[in-house]
Amino acid sequence: MIVRERDGATVVEGVADMDLDHIFDCGQCFRWERDEEGRYMGTAYGRQALMDYDGKERILTIYGSDEEEFENVWRRYLDLDRDYGSIKKELAAGDEVMARAIEYGQGIRILNQEKWETLISFIISQNNNIPRIKKCINSLAETLGEKTGEFCGREFYSLPDAERLAAADVEDLAPCRLGYRAKYLIETARQVAEEGVESLERLGSEEVSSKETFDALTRYCGVGPKVANCIALFSMGKLDRFPIDVWVRKVMNGLYGFDEKDLKGMERFAEEHFGRYGGIAQQYLFYYITHCKEI
Repeated sequence: MIVRERDGATVVEGVADMDLDHIFDCGQCFRWERDEEGRYMGTAYGRQALMDYDGKERILTIYGSDEEEFENVWRRYLDLDRDYGSIKKELAAGDEVMARAIEYGQGIRILNQEKWETLISFIISQNNNIPRIKKCINSLAETLGEKTGEFCGREFYSLPDAERLAAADVEDLAPCRLGYRAKYLIETARQVAEEGVESLERLGSEEVSSKETFDALTRYCGVGPKVANCIALFSMGKLDRFPIDVWVRKVMNGLYGFDEKDLKGMERFAEEHFGRYGGIAQQYLFYYITHCKEI
């Protein structure tokens, strides 16, 4: 990749295996919005940006970012140092179903998101649709978070930290329309605040195995297997985790012939068939089932 600053933006040349629609519309994140030109504006790690990608020229442009910010934040956030071309070849080898799913969502990359934000975001995501999840998360940020800046005429807010959320009660969260999830968020915040956020951060280290991370996450209030796998995959680098929700059940039934109730069978298949890249395979399958009408 060639990285340079130009007119208030960072321009990155030679970025392959990327499509912003695939990345920001595959259910892994909730704080980015698409504009009429196909660009995405959002926030991560207290920074705001507008991203545009030219697939033909393989050029990524990040407006509002300088080269230092790109190296410190966006390069890792977008997982730009991972060779997704090789991963796709490995996953598709001998698997026509996966090859078809990959072709449909070929530009997906797994974001490296903030661990605390991902934890509370996926608690909110339970039994919820993406537009409503986004509204709830933004409302929570505006209600209890802090303003992080203005960008392109829009104000951005951080999500409340564990201590701030732990001190809240259900009535404080009423404007966010979280329903039963409000109690889960407050209790989880209390757990994180008591243990120290370092304990949560540690789960993303290489010293902690994928299974250990999963088991630790399920101790938090409101975090079941699917949510734990999502958090481990989207913020802790555990790329083998294979979250199973209603959509993945459908795609595993429709394309691989599993009974939709056979979760253990799906988990074993993912572990044996997709191995270390089970989470990336899940994202290709999830995007395919939620966007393709031909299954």
